Amino acid sequence: MAGSATSAIEVIGRGHPWLSLAPALCVIAVLFGGGLVLGLAGSLGMGRGGVSLDAWIAVLSEGRVWRSLGLSLWIAFASTALACLIGLGAALLLRRRFPGQGLARLLFQINLTIPHAVGALGILWLLSQSGFVSRLSAGAGLIDGPAGFPALTQDRFAIGIIAHYVWKEVPFIGLILLANMQSLGDDPESAARSLGASPFAAMRLVLLPLLMPALIRAGAIVFAFSFGAWEVPVLLGQSAPVALPVLAWQRFTDPDLATRPEAMAIAMLIALVAALLIRVAMVRR
Repeated sequence: MAGSATSAIEVIGRGHPWLSLAPALCVIAVLFGGGLVLGLAGSLGMGRGGVSLDAWIAVLSEGRVWRSLGLSLWIAFASTALACLIGLGAALLLRRRFPGQGLARLLFQINLTIPHAVGALGILWLLSQSGFVSRLSAGAGLIDGPAGFPALTQDRFAIGIIAHYVWKEVPFIGLILLANMQSLGDDPESAARSLGASPFAAMRLVLLPLLMPALIRAGAIVFAFSFGAWEVPVLLGQSAPVALPVLAWQRFTDPDLATRPEAMAIAMLIALVAALLIRVAMVRR
């Protein structure tokens, strides 16, 4: 019976590829769409005796929310821009054949297996004012003591958070671009060079425009994640203002259940802003 069903799906999928993806898409739609529906319902106070916009009014009129939104946008934009630039450069280097290329590619992608929370703890151990680099610098006489080390975690510019996202997402973007370049082959650049273009001009005028759609899509994924994740900002971020996802988490876990609709409203705000910015990025590609 299972074999017959699988065969039927394969036959249908040959003519209509989307139909073969229907089971997986239905699961995603139920989980993701259901979460959005429940979040929206919670933000409107459904289940508490009616529908109310009080939570949205409170959230949108609170200065703390807007400061948190600005911080989250800064983290997402800076992380995405740096990860895209470094990932593109790394991909262009790693596509060339050189001794030890296999080892270099392995080391390049090895941190993809490390969970974000573990990586954040590693950044904290390395770069905090009481961390390894601070103590090493103090021991070498470069600074007077750990307090003289610059604040790279729990700082107002979110340097530690951005450093973590860049470290974690550069291999993700680089591998996507490497796969894209492998599918393109050397023919586009070879054709440009046969017409008299220099290697740099062939890369700038031919290869980079061909890579841009993949780079934008990968950057959109990185932006959405770094804008909406809370575990890294809660470990590496300052106490005020906090990133918007951290603020939503604080409201949701508050013993006062009256703040729960506000938490849902903030979560919906995060989803709305991320969706709008990703939509703009995909249209501009």
